[in-house]
Amino acid sequence: MRAIVYERTGDPTVLRLVDRPVPEPGAGEVLVRMAVAGVNPTDWKARRNGQLPAGWQIPGQDGAGVVEAVGEGVDRSLIGERVWVWEAAWQRPWGTTAEYTLLPARQAVRLGAASFDLGACLGIPFLTAHRCLTAGEYLPDALHAGALAGHTVLVQGGAGAVGNAAIQLARWADACVVTTVSSAEKGKLAAAAGADVVVNYREQDVVAEVRKIAPAGVHAIVEVSTRNSDIDAQLLRTGGAVCVYADDGGSEVTLPVRPLMALNARWQFVLVYTAPKAAKAQAVVDVAAAVEQGGVRVGEEAGLPLHHYPLPAAEAAHRAVEEGAIGKVLINTADDR
Repeated sequence: MRAIVYERTGDPTVLRLVDRPVPEPGAGEVLVRMAVAGVNPTDWKARRNGQLPAGWQIPGQDGAGVVEAVGEGVDRSLIGERVWVWEAAWQRPWGTTAEYTLLPARQAVRLGAASFDLGACLGIPFLTAHRCLTAGEYLPDALHAGALAGHTVLVQGGAGAVGNAAIQLARWADACVVTTVSSAEKGKLAAAAGADVVVNYREQDVVAEVRKIAPAGVHAIVEVSTRNSDIDAQLLRTGGAVCVYADDGGSEVTLPVRPLMALNARWQFVLVYTAPKAAKAQAVVDVAAAVEQGGVRVGEEAGLPLHHYPLPAAEAAHRAVEEGAIGKVLINTADDR
């Protein structure tokens, strides 16, 4: 099989296209013939600064394809199933940027009739968004239609991959969704994702605009930047939660103790890889249900433009994500010879 591999950390030039034997699944594992791999910021961050416990790494946590073989103890009815995969490369060398990947069976989820492109966009962004929408004390533990009815959610940075996922999942769960963006172009994407109200933070007063929609404050804030802490603290309602999944260059955060104490507010930090196992398992179930029910879409019409690269161009794909491409970067792992 062909695979993208790096044997030392560094810039995108460390990525090499190589031929490797197709692995065989062990007990509890599945072999997936990949169709599309998703590229996330954590992929290039791991490539630059991560560990190489096997001495080599195929990058890529997310993707979609078809189960080709299963190991001992795995239901053989999975063979031939179209699946989306998550965390393929977390503490394992077998990532998704290859013609085949090997992973625990629970990390290959039936995709049904949904496109491989959609499947490759799920994983890290949607599981992260799910955690952000369920981690607060007054938020539901699971998402489904009606789960967030009566709730107002603020998504800071609605044009990013996690922001898009949070908007889509929150709307599917019947929340009122307000989001912030930095430009009119990004505003169109956030609206296409399903946001009820879009605020351009460069031109509008975020606190004033959000308070028009939620005078008592919002139930949850899905936060991309710790630099927004002052704004967030002004917008929470009693029992509200700020769920921070990125630092956007801010390494520290300062919070007003007394006002937040009075609200019984929560500041929840989110890294999907180390999220509680039960919460992550519920996220997988709920995201799969959203896909099955048509509550999740991709493409520019869904606020998430797709950028495709062939497998040999993985270096360019990584560079695009590292430089802040708007939308989702995908690598076609097949049919590009």
